[in-house]
Amino acid sequence: MTIKEAQEQVDQWIKQYGVRYFSELTNMACLTEEVGELARVIARKYGDQSFKEGETPNLGEEMADVLWVLICLANQTGVDLTEEFKKSMAKKTKRDATRHLNNPKLKV
Repeated sequence: MTIKEAQEQVDQWIKQYGVRYFSELTNMACLTEEVGELARVIARKYGDQSFKEGETPNLGEEMADVLWVLICLANQTGVDLTEEFKKSMAKKTKRDATRHLNNPKLKV
């Protein structure tokens, strides 16, 4: 699935099942909530915290939830995530072409 296809699929789902998009402000709050849930799983799986009884390490599910809300925000604000991602990759490549290669902190 491409990013464009994901944006179209989310839009179709919203139109069929979701009635309408939540407001941009509500979706921003939802995105923050989902990122927090992802952080909780990472803190427990890779950090010093342990899972509570009954909790599961649903890392992929939490990442997908973040992506879902981000796609909702992109759709409702007219952002083409494919094009913006291409621009971001070009920017990072130009800016950081040797930066990380020459970082002694990253040497193995």
